[in-house]
Amino acid sequence: MTRRPLNPAICRSLLALTAMIAAAGVAAQQPETPQKPETQQPDSQPTVQQQSGPALLPAPSAVPKPAAPKPFNLSPAEQGKDAPAVNENELRQQLLGKTFYLRTGYLDNTLHFDEKGKLDGNSPKAPYTLSLVEITHVRLEKHKLEIEGIRYGLHFLGASATEDQTAAVDKVRLTTKKKPLVITIDREEVAKPKKEKEKKEKHRGPQTAEKSAQAQAVAPAPAADEETGRHHPMTDSEATSNRELAQTLDTVFATGIDDRMIATLPDYWKLFYQSTAEHRAYKPADAAVLRQGDVDRKAKLISAIDPPSNEYAQKNGVAGMAMYHVVVGTDGKAREIAVGRPIGFGLDENAVQSIQQAKFEPGMKGGQPVPVTLDLLVQFRIYSKLTAETKQPVAAAAAAQPNKPILPGPYTANAPRPEPAPDATQPPAPQDTAPQPAPPPAPSSDTPPQPAPQQPPPAQPPAPQPQ
Repeated sequence: MTRRPLNPAICRSLLALTAMIAAAGVAAQQPETPQKPETQQPDSQPTVQQQSGPALLPAPSAVPKPAAPKPFNLSPAEQGKDAPAVNENELRQQLLGKTFYLRTGYLDNTLHFDEKGKLDGNSPKAPYTLSLVEITHVRLEKHKLEIEGIRYGLHFLGASATEDQTAAVDKVRLTTKKKPLVITIDREEVAKPKKEKEKKEKHRGPQTAEKSAQAQAVAPAPAADEETGRHHPMTDSEATSNRELAQTLDTVFATGIDDRMIATLPDYWKLFYQSTAEHRAYKPADAAVLRQGDVDRKAKLISAIDPPSNEYAQKNGVAGMAMYHVVVGTDGKAREIAVGRPIGFGLDENAVQSIQQAKFEPGMKGGQPVPVTLDLLVQFRIYSKLTAETKQPVAAAAAAQPNKPILPGPYTANAPRPEPAPDATQPPAPQDTAPQPAPPPAPSSDTPPQPAPQQPPPAQPPAPQPQ
């Protein structure tokens, strides 16, 4: 009995069917792993781009924070070996018209930084709500970068900590056109060897070549400015000078409230931005702190809180209410303070300082004092100049009047009022020199004598007595 050869097409079909059955069996033996759904980022995630104004809030903690944009970015060619120097037009394109924060915050309108971004000199520290700068002019010179700008103050309009503060903040201009903010930043100068010296050194002996090689190995000495006498830093590479300038701009300016900016703020601002970024209410750092509703006797303020204003707020009419979260300790003092609803313009710093000096009555539970959170409303007012001017003359007149004895009973009400002091600038009133009329004739002897007047009239000839 002869066997017929199998058809090649049938063989291929059988092999494919066998492979499919085997693969299905292996898949059935392996446990099924659930697939993770693709995480979609919310639409509110901030985009990484150069904006005209800085962001007033950090990114929410639930969303991965992107790298904060830098004030000035270098191109790949400017960081290479044969990098060209940064030109003024490029600086203008990236800086002009943009708004940044001064990271360290200084109040003076003339600031000078070295090539590392360190302040050269002294200046009063400024709150970050008075450190917003809009760049209006950029001038790049051989040894320095000069920037002119406008300083702004941030005025919070009363939004709560869980709302978007960027929609409830007003920018108020502080500097004038006559006195702009001027920032000078030193830059490293590139020391380029002269070609003529190299040619001359080639024609000289080997000893001269060795000396020139040793001189190049030593770092170039800083050059002195003929006008100011200041020594400028030197470098031997354009790429190094470019990177140093970009890093210094990032040290001086911040494009928004990033992590580096928050790290420089006081604790009460850190707690505020932490709650705002996480879209939650304030939580004390100590979990043992109770709320007002969880104690037998609530904590309360027993001293007055009247924080001072400042010249910027008075000039621009910034006033209103601000709210702060305070942890009142068992000793009746403020242990932790967090900004709840800020007002800005540097007034929150004054409020926190007044709260730190205030006295509280601690909360009680079970007969023992316990730490409790307390919300305080602080009011800032505008002081009227007219009121201050009217108070000064009244106080001066009261001080000029001598202390008179207080008469008892009805004499006090009937006492003559003090006459105002005569004005030295007015001429004295002319005295009446006409003869005074004679006093009326004295009545009969039965009439009791009348008391003499306080100021007797001038002496007159005696009148004839009736017979």
